Amino acid sequence: MIIGIPKEIKNHEYRVGATPSLVRQFVEAGHEVWVQANAGEKSGFDNEMFLSVGAKIVETAKELYEAEMIIKVKEPQESEFSLLKKGQILFCYLHLAPDPIQTKHLIESQVVAIAYETVTDECGRLPLLIPMSEIAGRLAIQIGATYLQLNNNGKGVLLGGVPGVAPARVTIIGGGVAGTESARMALGLGADVTILDRDLNRLRTLDSLFGPSLKTLYSSATSIEESIERSDLVVGSVLIPGKTAPKLVSRPMLKKMAPGSLIVDISIDQGGCFETSRPTTHTDPTYVVDGIIHYCVTNIPGACARTSTQALTNATGNYALMIANKGWKKALIDHQGLRKGLNVCLGQLTNEPVADDLGYPYVPPETVLG
Repeated sequence: MIIGIPKEIKNHEYRVGATPSLVRQFVEAGHEVWVQANAGEKSGFDNEMFLSVGAKIVETAKELYEAEMIIKVKEPQESEFSLLKKGQILFCYLHLAPDPIQTKHLIESQVVAIAYETVTDECGRLPLLIPMSEIAGRLAIQIGATYLQLNNNGKGVLLGGVPGVAPARVTIIGGGVAGTESARMALGLGADVTILDRDLNRLRTLDSLFGPSLKTLYSSATSIEESIERSDLVVGSVLIPGKTAPKLVSRPMLKKMAPGSLIVDISIDQGGCFETSRPTTHTDPTYVVDGIIHYCVTNIPGACARTSTQALTNATGNYALMIANKGWKKALIDHQGLRKGLNVCLGQLTNEPVADDLGYPYVPPETVLG
């Protein structure tokens, strides 16, 4: 199989879909790998490193998209839609539920689009989303600490406080992977941290993991409202796999926060969990609503491209090799979790949560697999 690794063109997206180590595995398995020139440069992987493991360097995206399988990080951008071809395998993050335009183009192009974020493992976890959730969760606290500074128009609060001065209050909505890592970082900096979730067993796990230093609350409209009202930083990390994130924080709730407070919406890839959230970029990451700073960058882990690329490809590599070695049909038939990653197939929408959110007919993957 010919595998193409394009250069990402989303705003300040410097990750790359494969490291030289993964390319070497493809080549040793008998596949041909094309890497777009300088695709991995900002992640610390220059053209020579890819050439040394048997890749071919191609100059343009047009050339690259002649490959049979495209492995990338973020969803195709507008200029890439016309490069997609019928039957081409697209393996990357897609986040289709809040993105009807992309969904329409993928359906019309008749690609086979397998989304990292809906692939599951034998325990029902999301193994290709977990590493980026870990990084986004940790970065959310670094970002929060920075934007709470007065020089960034924040309220001038130090997360950990100092002796004689109370630490900042941090509320985390959602106790999954990203929320857990946000809690870990915030507690490590000495903040006063509360995490909310509707899964009592998850709250018990978090209580056992972090002990009395972490406050846990059952998530409800009332508990969210009361928590964010007294918070300096609120992190939204809510996930319903495949679906648009629920809007758990309304604008009236937000207005109760003090001016200069900050929200970081990790859920923005799936539409965001704050009513006032809208996607931003690393170039222009924040905006203010009712005095509250909003950070809603859709590719937060891209800020740490080297770490993120390595963490991502550690997770995606075996799945990508499976697809390349077996072909997409056989790989999906053999692996139920990979099959759950099939979002669009030859003009059909094959992910039920996405179909429900966007109003498309749902076609079960088993139907298109014959």
